[in-house]
Amino acid sequence: MIYTLTFSPSIDYYVYLDTEFVKGRMNRMSSDEIYYGGKGVNVSQVLLGLGVDNTALGFVAGFTGREIEEGLRAKGLKTDFVHLRNGRSRINIKLKSDVESEINAKSPRIDASDMTALLEKIDNIGKDDILVIAGSLPDDLDRNLPMHIIERLSSRETKVIADTQGESLYKILSYRPFLVKPNHIELSELFNEEFSPNDRGRIEDAAKKLQMNGARNVLVSMGSEGALLVTEDRKVYSAEAPNGMVRNTVGSGDSMIAGFITGFMENNDFEDAFIMGIAAGSATAFSDGLATGDEIRDLYRLIR
Repeated sequence: MIYTLTFSPSIDYYVYLDTEFVKGRMNRMSSDEIYYGGKGVNVSQVLLGLGVDNTALGFVAGFTGREIEEGLRAKGLKTDFVHLRNGRSRINIKLKSDVESEINAKSPRIDASDMTALLEKIDNIGKDDILVIAGSLPDDLDRNLPMHIIERLSSRETKVIADTQGESLYKILSYRPFLVKPNHIELSELFNEEFSPNDRGRIEDAAKKLQMNGARNVLVSMGSEGALLVTEDRKVYSAEAPNGMVRNTVGSGDSMIAGFITGFMENNDFEDAFIMGIAAGSATAFSDGLATGDEIRDLYRLIR
């Protein structure tokens, strides 16, 4: 089984204006949409679209948390969230007008008993399972939590895929995660030097440094410049993104992880996983929301 862990799932409320947004005045939307967000939740939804069974883990709270859980289950996704006793899950506002703006809400408070409940679920994950840890931590959680979770699973040889950043990413490397997936911006922050998307040689060197520090495989997303993969069998794969009109970048990196997992599970081949990852990330970038399984597989065949 594949599990995804999102510490703070959200309702992402997209508001569209046909006219320019005017500060301090009444603005009327032309349309709106609701998506269930959070990086791990995005991975789960794309995996489901690709026909890959998985379960979403994390924390939800209040009426918004119930909506997230019920909405994901209505799509056919399995969930096993911890329900917090206080607060409510986030509603993030995404304003689409002449200038795009976002207002992201604060996460509900997670106490010690809630964390114990999550760790009990983590302890049920076994050797043949995959755990995807994706996204940032709420402010009140221990910055070392991803490291502690991976440490609990290390004796079981569970494949862990981590999409975190900064110090959190660096600390988990020594536990030999199966895959880490920074983007070029996160690499810049981690190494305190500037990496542009077309610096493939320098990005490859940085990815190999992450590997030297413990990561088994390193997948770096580079926006319109595509991606680069350094594998544990000492191979390097690099490819530009396919041509298309970019309509949305939210969830593209999460889709890349879902595509990588799907390709690897289907053929146990890193090159195939890499190409499926690029197809999934690009398909979402070419869509208004997360790409469907059909859109991803059509693009995969085109790239192949």
